[in-house]
Order: sequence, then structure tokens, then C-alpha cells
Amino acid sequence: MTVNLTLVVLAGVLFGSGVVLVMARSIVRALLGVLLMGNGVNVVFLIASGAPGRAPIVSKSSAEGVVVGADGISDPLPQAMVLTAIVITLAVTAYCLALAHRSWQLSSSDNVEDDPEDARIGHLADTDQVPDTDYADTTDPHALADTATDDQGGAR
Repeated sequence: MTVNLTLVVLAGVLFGSGVVLVMARSIVRALLGVLLMGNGVNVVFLIASGAPGRAPIVSKSSAEGVVVGADGISDPLPQAMVLTAIVITLAVTAYCLALAHRSWQLSSSDNVEDDPEDARIGHLADTDQVPDTDYADTTDPHALADTATDDQGGAR
């Protein structure tokens, strides 16, 4: 089986562009990245389906004297996979559009803002500090339960 180099390059460009756009802060750009990556998946399935132009079904009457084997019938699985990928891409597109619309309604912007709690936890991880929690002993799984019941008079 020979692979069309143009389709391989196209799939690589679609995936690369999609990944760059998905990592953007704008929800609309991330949506475009998901669409490009979905189309990249479809092109990869097209590449994997084999040589184009074969008949999907070869009947015995039309193939007299020819042994019908793996080369006589095209594989329907890549076509089913492409249809499934199209449906999944459509669902993800609808979800991302709903997120972008709601973000625009709330803040008149489609940029994803930094979460302050996430930034605080990242800073604690960078400085190797233990976060302030009630659960300090990681060796005893019941340490949190014991301290909570001791504060209430020791009753269990």
C-alpha cells in the first residue's frame, strides 16, 4: 500500500495548527483548533483506508475467475470511523459554541481568565510549601476523622 504524501502533510498541518489554536486563551480559537484536529483525524482515517477507487462490494458473478480476497473488497471500517469522528466533532463544536456564547454573555469576552485558586496552588507547589489543610499526616488515613471527633468531645 502506498501512502499519498500530500495527505500525510495535510494531516500533520491540520493537527499542528489545531494544537496551537487549542492552547490559545480564546474559546473561539480553541474551537477552531478542535475543528482542525477533527478534520485531521478524518484525513488520517482517509489515509488508513487504503487505495481509493476500489468497489465496496464485489459479487461472485462480476468476479468470475477472480478469487475474492482481502484485495477484492474495500474495508468499510474507515468510512464508519470517519462518520463517527464527524458526529463527535459536531458535538464538541456545539458544546464549545455554547461555552463561548455564555462567556460572552457574562464578561463580554471569550478569553479564559486565570483562576486565583489555581495560581495560589501553583505558587505553593513552586515554593515547596505544604498547603494549609486539616489533613497533615499522610501515613494515617484516619487522622482527619480522629481530629474531627476529638474536637467534638471524643465521642464516636
